[in-house]
Amino acid sequence: MATVNPDPDFDVVMLGTDIGIYGLARAFHERYGIVSTVISRVIAGPIKNSKIIDVIDLGEEAARPETLAALESEGKKRRAAGRTTLLLSNADTFSRMLSDNAEWLRQWYVVPAVDGAVLDMTADKVEFAKVCEELGIPSPRTLVQDFSGADAAGWEPDTVDLDFPVVAKPAIGAAYEGLVFEGKQKIFLVDTPARLREIFLLVKGAGFRDRFVVQELIPGDDTAMRSITAYIDSSGEATLLATAQVLLQEHQPLAIGNPAAMITTPFPELMDQAERFLKHVGYRGFANFDVKLDPRDGVMKFFEMNPRIGRNNYYVTAAGANVAEFITTDLIEKQSHDQVIVRNEILYSVLPQPLLRRYLSGEAKALHKRISAKGVHHPLDYRDTWWRKAYVATAKANYVKKYATYYPRPTDSGF
Repeated sequence: MATVNPDPDFDVVMLGTDIGIYGLARAFHERYGIVSTVISRVIAGPIKNSKIIDVIDLGEEAARPETLAALESEGKKRRAAGRTTLLLSNADTFSRMLSDNAEWLRQWYVVPAVDGAVLDMTADKVEFAKVCEELGIPSPRTLVQDFSGADAAGWEPDTVDLDFPVVAKPAIGAAYEGLVFEGKQKIFLVDTPARLREIFLLVKGAGFRDRFVVQELIPGDDTAMRSITAYIDSSGEATLLATAQVLLQEHQPLAIGNPAAMITTPFPELMDQAERFLKHVGYRGFANFDVKLDPRDGVMKFFEMNPRIGRNNYYVTAAGANVAEFITTDLIEKQSHDQVIVRNEILYSVLPQPLLRRYLSGEAKALHKRISAKGVHHPLDYRDTWWRKAYVATAKANYVKKYATYYPRPTDSGF
């Protein structure tokens, strides 16, 4: 895609290190010619050695104070030069940090931080389920395990009144991200009550004192998953709505549930439900929803909402709706963007195509064959550096090993 404006009148600073951050940086480079600045304590492959990203390396020992100090330094420098600077992030912990410090940061930045009370509601899977029930949006039955009293003598996890297997995951991702313990997973598929108790005791021992949610397991493989991305502007209007069908998710323990291949296609009912949810809670900015088709009743059920654009945001840009344009029009140009509903069908994938095809059958395989003939969109495959081309090739090869280790055969549960 050709660069529209080679001399933009604003800067972009981001926090993070994954392919979601690179996807955002790529969107701003494609649309505005911007070389983004990324502040990170780990310089991982997606942002390393890039012509479209200037990296500020804080070092692995850096924590919130060091990050805020770096933001202050960068902000003062740009403000002194008369630059308007947009500050973005794409991780739960950073979303919370920006929300907590939004007013202070606005001395130097345009900060699209979600209001604290709204962030609390939308990032919390328990509260999310309550709002879905209130609005009549289908979601899995959800129970809560509270760890706030786990230091008391004789504390035991609650009995779970659900049929097993079940899915267990932290209610708030930011409360869990920093924990370190053997066997840690992003999401747990649990076959028995005894195994659930074992997991909860591990989590307790690691110092977790927030809440886990336990949900009924909806059958169906990865192709039953759907992704929704939306942007709600400053006036409360949904200017971007995009949906995709997942073909295959990642399956290594700390990445379970992240889509690895998707085909964009419009699901009007899901778009309507997402828009209704976001307007109801007064949300502003980018949001991403996970949904799954329940084969038992044919109903799409909402799992959770991420109060950020999401790791695989480039699928929206690849489908023709450059995500940078929506936030720039809203917060930098202070104009209203016409609503865009993404209808193009494109294949977004970080996988080698022979590996992906191995996991597909029936309608999904036919859909992949039809759409992949138009091309495959990889977020890191950009006109960047020769090093990046080698990194993309290596990353694809590594997926072969990862799937052989953690997901050698497709399963009905998708886990």
